[in-house]
Amino acid sequence: MTVSPLAPAAFPAMPDIKGVTLSTAASGMKYTGRDDMLLMRLDGSGSIAAVFTKSDTAAAPVQWCRQQLGAGGGARAILVNAGNANAFTGDGGMAAVTACCEGVAAKLGCAAGEVLTASTGVIGEPLDSAVLAARFDDLASGSADWQAAAQAILTTDTFAKGASATAAIAGTDVQIAGIAKGSGMIAPDMATMLAFIATDAALPQPVLAALLADATDRSFNAITVDSDTSTNDSVYLMASGAAANAEVTAADDPALDSFRDALDRVMQDLARQIVRDGEGATKFITIAVTGAANDRAAHGIGMSIANSPLVKTAIAGEDANWGRIVMAVGKSGAGIDQSRLDISMGGVLIAAAGARLDDYDEAPVAAHMKGEEIDIAVKVGDGAGAARVWTCDLTHGYISINADYRS
Repeated sequence: MTVSPLAPAAFPAMPDIKGVTLSTAASGMKYTGRDDMLLMRLDGSGSIAAVFTKSDTAAAPVQWCRQQLGAGGGARAILVNAGNANAFTGDGGMAAVTACCEGVAAKLGCAAGEVLTASTGVIGEPLDSAVLAARFDDLASGSADWQAAAQAILTTDTFAKGASATAAIAGTDVQIAGIAKGSGMIAPDMATMLAFIATDAALPQPVLAALLADATDRSFNAITVDSDTSTNDSVYLMASGAAANAEVTAADDPALDSFRDALDRVMQDLARQIVRDGEGATKFITIAVTGAANDRAAHGIGMSIANSPLVKTAIAGEDANWGRIVMAVGKSGAGIDQSRLDISMGGVLIAAAGARLDDYDEAPVAAHMKGEEIDIAVKVGDGAGAARVWTCDLTHGYISINADYRS
């Protein structure tokens, strides 16, 4: 598999998170010569929060995790498998999830409801839980680093994705580290395909859940590759409490300012890496929208541009066709006044107050289009609403990858 031209030079150095153990194994269910299972577990007490896809065809693992977390119970571990999404698999899919969680729970000495699960891969194929169960002993007793964990969850990805940051809570240093997978079927309606983040901070589950939901809107909800929302989208945040920081009981406590910033950095880094690994991608596109009535309207305008096949193919062809941006803004439904629309590409102002500049010179914009990093800025008025979203171009490579996905 050819690595994306937008990939980072290497997987980053990442810290171990005290109180969290990672382990990987190879089930052989779909892939040969690689691990395709991951177990993340809390060594002691702690908390886990998650956000999930809003798809009406959510996969069995998503349904299980919603039920367990919604019931207010604690969680100890997350079991992940790659190669089979266990989505749209009927009663058999939930039976497979139950069997897997019961099996892992027996190895860890906890209740089945304390084991969460996530799957990624082909939709509609039955999941044979026995194939995964054969490796539960190895998972329960083994250990792995973040890079091995990131490799184990990949499907069509061309590189493993990881990020980490350090923060402080009331004077106590804490670590945050996370991994993600995703390359196609990326237009989250909550998160992205799969992401797993861990911290040694001591945070109660309600606070953890609020922090995760907020950070998701600024990261995984601000990316798109192809406008498609997965059946399995899930993002998990695990806190071991090993840092033993001072107690925090509210997500808006100023003591969490540093942690909140660090969580944003980790999640936005992972989200951008997913876009950089967009199937067939050759251009990484940043779209900044300002002047909207509110942030929600700005986000909608940004995603309308980011999801436009015409915008994405023009950028793939290095064509400075800014008229397609005008089209995408207009179809967003934000109700803007076109006479107040400004458009810039590569830092060059192209149009202002609803029309192209009389002295517009396309040459510097055309030169910008030949690079790998494309910047689009749109101002739609004088409102306080602003948003930044990330996407990639649309090339023939996307078609080839997805036409051959099951072969």
